[in-house]
Amino acid sequence: MTAATRTNWAGNVTYRASELVSPTSVDEVRRIVAGTPRLTALGSTHSFNRIADTDAVQVSLAGLPPQLEIDTDRRVVRVAAGMVHSQVAAGLEARGWALANLASLPHISTAGAVATGTHGSGIRNPSLAQAVVGLEVVRASGDVAWVDATTPDGALDAHRVALGALGVVTAVELAVEPTFQVATTVHLDLPWDAVVTHFDEVMADAYSVSVFTSFDDRGARQVWVKRRVDEAAPAVDLVALGARPATGPVHPGENDPAGVTEQGGVPGPWSERLPHFRSSFTPSTGAEIQAEYLLPASSAVDALQALRPLRSLFAPLLIAAEVRTVAPDTAWLAPSSGRQSVGIHFTFRRDADAVAAAVLRIEEALAPFDARPHWGKVSAASAERLHEVYPRLDAFAAVARDLDPTGKFRNEFLARVLS
Repeated sequence: MTAATRTNWAGNVTYRASELVSPTSVDEVRRIVAGTPRLTALGSTHSFNRIADTDAVQVSLAGLPPQLEIDTDRRVVRVAAGMVHSQVAAGLEARGWALANLASLPHISTAGAVATGTHGSGIRNPSLAQAVVGLEVVRASGDVAWVDATTPDGALDAHRVALGALGVVTAVELAVEPTFQVATTVHLDLPWDAVVTHFDEVMADAYSVSVFTSFDDRGARQVWVKRRVDEAAPAVDLVALGARPATGPVHPGENDPAGVTEQGGVPGPWSERLPHFRSSFTPSTGAEIQAEYLLPASSAVDALQALRPLRSLFAPLLIAAEVRTVAPDTAWLAPSSGRQSVGIHFTFRRDADAVAAAVLRIEEALAPFDARPHWGKVSAASAERLHEVYPRLDAFAAVARDLDPTGKFRNEFLARVLS
């Protein structure tokens, strides 16, 4: 199947792949990999850069048979790589199990989210990749490898966030826990002074907290507090700090709030509260471009203050900016690897030139804070800069050369990043 006219979900990347193949079994994946000189795995197309693009062959894993096998003794679930999180979450919840966290968007593929270091929010919650306890990977030879904690030389942490460079992942094992319920409340217009003065306590006040800002005097346009109902109620009085309770559902961007997961403090399953958006709705038009940077939590307030002078630049371009916390990861290339982190996420209108200019200014402002760009979003960072902020990137590049000496999985993105 030719693939020249396809785009990513957002429409800001037109894929250059000469062919798209959609295997329906692992054996077929093995034959394709063994017989193809160069290829790149494709997830749910939610990356905003060319990490999943190639001028050769793209391999979609969406056609692999759904697989959701729970080992209750080990507390792990094995899932097919192409399954999206909404499928996995629904299957687990139906059986009384849960993942510790989910991204805001449940429509993304499990393996793709893991490979790029995607995360949710919460001071105790690392990225989604940290839940991975094992991966089934088709190597460049077509052979299948299983990687877990028993594999030597820290291989699991090299593979958890692997950017597609080490092989085609066909299945993952994820740690699970008993199901739990969550209640979401939203407050509006927390003043900027309150945001910066009480930032740490607000972000730590519940299982998952998200702050949406336009970097103006309104401060936090929205504060989403997601409390596990089996834990203590939030202690921070946001109204006393100047915010007001939302009187109905609100969308973090500009779309119909019917698409957001239930708010108003109504308890519900983790699978229907931890994402911001319902899996049954398209969360936006897709006409957007996203960027995100993770930096040490201790620098979060200073970083937010450094972005404030750019608010006039953001005004015509910004749909939403979200601030979240992420616990430390052990994955080598996780944006939160080795440090308690805060992620500052930008959703922009789909104006590529204007976004590129804005990203340059953002990265200049965040440069003093050792900010790491998200692997699946746009960035102006040079390869040299990426090697500075990701201290294990050199070691990862060596693993990639060892496992893929002919560069079968190497595309333009990886050639630049791993140089």
